[in-house]
Amino acid sequence: MRQSSGGSLLLARPGFIEYFLAGCRLLHGITAALPGGLLLLWLSEDSAVTQSYATALPFFSVLTVMMFQALGVYSDEIFSSLLRFRVMFFAWSAAFCLLLFMHQTLSMLNFMQWYYLSFWFVASLVAFGVERLLMLALFRYWMRSGQYLQAAVILGATENGIRLAEFMQRHADIRSGLIGFIDDRIEHLPQQVAGFPLLGDSHELERLVREERITQVLVALSWAAESRIEQTVRELRRLPVNVLLVPDMQAFRHARNRITQVAGLPMFNVSERPLDGWSPLIKRLEDLMLASLALVLALPVMLLVALAIRLDSPGPVLFRQKRYGYNNKLIEVFKFRSMYCDKADANAERQTTRNDDRITRVGRFIRRTSLDELPQLFNVLLGSMSMVGPRPHATATKAAGILFEDAVKEYTARHRVKPGITGWAQINGYRGETDTLEKIEKRVEYDLQYIENWSIWFDLYILFRTLPAVLFTQEAY
Repeated sequence: MRQSSGGSLLLARPGFIEYFLAGCRLLHGITAALPGGLLLLWLSEDSAVTQSYATALPFFSVLTVMMFQALGVYSDEIFSSLLRFRVMFFAWSAAFCLLLFMHQTLSMLNFMQWYYLSFWFVASLVAFGVERLLMLALFRYWMRSGQYLQAAVILGATENGIRLAEFMQRHADIRSGLIGFIDDRIEHLPQQVAGFPLLGDSHELERLVREERITQVLVALSWAAESRIEQTVRELRRLPVNVLLVPDMQAFRHARNRITQVAGLPMFNVSERPLDGWSPLIKRLEDLMLASLALVLALPVMLLVALAIRLDSPGPVLFRQKRYGYNNKLIEVFKFRSMYCDKADANAERQTTRNDDRITRVGRFIRRTSLDELPQLFNVLLGSMSMVGPRPHATATKAAGILFEDAVKEYTARHRVKPGITGWAQINGYRGETDTLEKIEKRVEYDLQYIENWSIWFDLYILFRTLPAVLFTQEAY
C-alpha cells in the first residue's frame, strides 16, 4: 500500500482507464464468442453455413459487451480487489439467454445440441473467471511496484486521518495508493504517522500537485472546523487535483460501509436485520442440500470415528453441549466425544490447551482434524445450525479469564444468524484456544463481517477454503 512520494504515476495518466476498459471489453467479446466459433468449425460441414454464422458471432460479442455494460461489469469496482464472480455469472447468463432466444426462435446454430451449448456457456464462464484472476494478479503486481490509478495524500494527520490510513491499508486496491500525510503542524508531528511519511505542509502539497506526483487529496480535517475545511477546499480547487472530504471514520466503521437515503438525504446505515426477505429460505435450502450431501459422503468416516472412540475409552460416542445459537437461545450441539467421561467439561469453563490431560488419544486426532465436528451435520438438518456461520460457543467460555460476552461489546451481535460448522473467522486462522482478548476480538470482527456481507457465493467460498484451513492450522488441539 505504501509508496514513496516520488513513485511513478503511469497508471494515473489521462486516458489509461478508458484504454484499459476498452481492452477489457474487447477481451470479453472474444471470450464470449470463441468457444462458439471453435464448435462451429468442428460441427458444421457446410462452408456456406459456417461463413454465415461466423458473421453472426461478432454481433453476439457486441451484444454480450452491451449486456455487461448495462449490468455494471465495467463499473469502478472492476479495479477493486473483489473476485466479482457473481456479477460476471449473472451478466454472462443474461447475455447467453439472448443466444438461446436466437437459437430457439430464429433457428440460429440449430445444428448445436443442448450439450454443446452448455459447453459453450461453461467454457466462456470459466474463461471469464480466469481472466478476472489474472487481472487481480496484474493489479497486485502494479501495487507492489508503486503503481496506482490515484496517488493520494491525506490532508490532516488527525485521529480521523489516521483511521482513514488504517482503513486504506486493510482495503488496499489499485484505485488509490496512499503516499503520506500533509499537515501544517509539521514541527509538532513525528516524521511517520500511522506508518506513512509526513510529506510537509500546504505549500509542499501544492508543489507535489504541480509536479503531478499527487492526483488525489483526502481532506481528513475535523468536521467541527467547518471554516477551516471551507478555506482548504477553496484553495485546493485552484489546483488540478481530485479533492475528497473524508467522513467521520468512527461513524463509518459503525455503518458497515453502507449509506442509505432517507427522503433524499444520505445517512449511515448503522444496523439492519441480516438475511431479510428471501435470504433465510435460500440459506435454509442451501443448508439442507449441502448437509445432506456432506452426510452421505462423511458417513463411512463417521462410523470409523465412532468405532475408534468406543475402543479407545469407555463412554458414549457423542458429546452434547449447550451453546448459544440464533437470537442468543441455547441449543444442544452434537460432537464426537474427545475427552474422558470423568473429565468432561459440559460448560467449557476451562478451555482445552496443548497436551491437555483430559483429551483421549483418539480425541486428540479428531480435534486436530475437526472430525469431532461432523455430528453437527445433524444440527444443520434439524435447523439449529447452519453449514456456515459464526461458531457457537459454550455458555462459560472465557478469554484471558473473562467471559466472551464481557470481553467484547459486540459479541452477542454474532447471534443475529444461526451458528455454523465453519465460518469466516475459522478460515482466517481464528479457531481453537482463545487465550487472549485479541483472539476473541478478531474472531468477533470476522464473524460480524460475515453477517454483514452474507451471500451464497460467500458461503461457498468459505466452504471451499475450510478443508485447507483445517489441514494446515496449528491452533486446534
